[in-house]
Amino acid sequence: MLASPSATGVEVCVEDAATGEARRVRLTERLGSTWWTSLAVKPGDRYGIRVEGRDHDPSKLLIDPWALAIDGDVDWLSNPEALRLGSGIDSAPFVPRALVVDQRFDWGSSVRPETPWSETIIYEAHVRGATLLHPGVDAHLRGTYAGLAHPAFVAHLKKLGVTAIELLPIHHSASEERLAELGLTNYWGYNTLGYLAPHRRYASNPRNVVDECKGMIKLLHEAGIEVILDVVYNHTCEAGPLGAALSWRGLDQRGWYRDADVTGCGNTLDLSKIGALTLTLDSLRYWVEEFRIDGFRFDLAPALGRTGSGEFSQRSTFMLAVAADPVLSSVKLIAEPWDVGPGGYQVGEFGAPWAEWNDRYRDFMRERWLGGGTLGAFARHITGGPDLFYDSGQRPWSSVNFITAHDGFTLRDLVSYDDKHNEDNREDNRDGTSNNRSWNHGVEGPTDDQAIIASRDRTVRVMLTTLLLSLGTPMLVAGDEMGRTQNGNNNAYCQDSEISWIDWACADEELLRFTTELIAFRQSRKTLQRNTWLTPAQAEWFAPDGAPMPYERWNTTSTYGMSMLIFGADVDEPDLLLVFNDHPDPTTFTLPRFELRWRQVLTSDPAGPSLGVATTVELPARTILVFESNAGITP
Repeated sequence: MLASPSATGVEVCVEDAATGEARRVRLTERLGSTWWTSLAVKPGDRYGIRVEGRDHDPSKLLIDPWALAIDGDVDWLSNPEALRLGSGIDSAPFVPRALVVDQRFDWGSSVRPETPWSETIIYEAHVRGATLLHPGVDAHLRGTYAGLAHPAFVAHLKKLGVTAIELLPIHHSASEERLAELGLTNYWGYNTLGYLAPHRRYASNPRNVVDECKGMIKLLHEAGIEVILDVVYNHTCEAGPLGAALSWRGLDQRGWYRDADVTGCGNTLDLSKIGALTLTLDSLRYWVEEFRIDGFRFDLAPALGRTGSGEFSQRSTFMLAVAADPVLSSVKLIAEPWDVGPGGYQVGEFGAPWAEWNDRYRDFMRERWLGGGTLGAFARHITGGPDLFYDSGQRPWSSVNFITAHDGFTLRDLVSYDDKHNEDNREDNRDGTSNNRSWNHGVEGPTDDQAIIASRDRTVRVMLTTLLLSLGTPMLVAGDEMGRTQNGNNNAYCQDSEISWIDWACADEELLRFTTELIAFRQSRKTLQRNTWLTPAQAEWFAPDGAPMPYERWNTTSTYGMSMLIFGADVDEPDLLLVFNDHPDPTTFTLPRFELRWRQVLTSDPAGPSLGVATTVELPARTILVFESNAGITP
């Protein structure tokens, strides 16, 4: 156990699982800040830690940072002062306990899918919200790990064609005191209490949480679905310096946290220090080795790569440790490449083998299809962002492309609301971004106007088509494929309610069919799954009249429409011609290089033109057509 140098004694308080009998065991061995002893425990026993000495408060019962499971929740309301250092009030009645677990598990013949990055399609989901309303999942399993691995939900993932599910945090977390006072909860889970402990609230049987979580991963692997965890090693649930002492603060506040806050939470973990670094690496390896996790998405990742002096560096202790670790360097690593500290925006700076959430792709695609942005930027984003990732040695797949994520509007809300509607969060609609780059198409929220509904549907489809045709790694948000709405809430972090849960009964089956066909098209074309950057010899660009794109058209926001010819990735792959009409009006296109004899194979607008071999085509507003070469067809 790591405690501060000023600690004079460390005690483990154990509760017997069978009898409830409590005993206290003092740690008798010490080397610097590390304390240890041997004691007999068995699965199901609960325990906590108390620390004595200057800067410590032995009245606080603390969670072991290396706990493998946690039993109970933080009680913020009964006696908040009992949770704060220096109050002298015993916190034991108000805090959870660490739980001793049996880690043995039969993986059988299950193996990791090991899907290549170039073939990966990510589906971002919340364990609870994904299946809580799913009619095909047994009622007692809905909203749980077992529910996520239920055949009805797995069949949806397989039919849709995604290859990886990225789960919002499943590490054991605690809600903020403020939310508890409002009668709300931290639904998303970005408020970690246990980095090695799967959250018990997602288990159908909380006493069997570790096995159920492993069972979920095993069944998803057997279905060929990778599991990526969203992880929060940048801050904990203890809030600012005057917050609760639940674990790290009671052990050694200065030894775990940075003086400078770069997360906006007041308690940034300092991975340049041995305790925080060791815990983070131990946690990551534990999830890979014991749970067979396929990768991680790191929340506010620059905070992890900051040096002792505070700047982000690829050569920081954490970044070098991950690169040198044979376990961690072999799984998928995804950075959310920004935090709120100085120099916190680091898109394209993580280097190989990292992938990164590309919010520039998100922002630009929203702007372009809803009005704005240049064709030059459009071209760079649909080819994987070479301006961002090439110089750092990354690949096209390093750009994790998304139009929406858990944080923000759903895709349906993006085309239905001009403004956020977060009143249910009880912050007077002040929370959440006001820079949504959204468009309600003429009416705020739901409407019966069929023309507006059709226009919204067209915009949703063209954005999905852009996402699935772009080079890079596409990421969908669970429910976007079925038209899920949050009623205009763009910050549903505290909404464990119908606002956040997928309403399967209201699924847009036509949109689901369309999304499934899009994904199948992408997966069948190696030309769209490139490991290497496009060269000038592999792609050509054309204006709507079929002539090569003039240089002066690339960098003006008033220029609309272009075609992109991508030559087949190998001799057996047909060439693809992607025709983009991002104009708000119908536009006529002359197809270039007609000797290749283009045949339409995909459209973003099912109500639009359906062609065989063509030389010219009129595209409706905000529409994409895809053609492939058929040199053997006579026009």
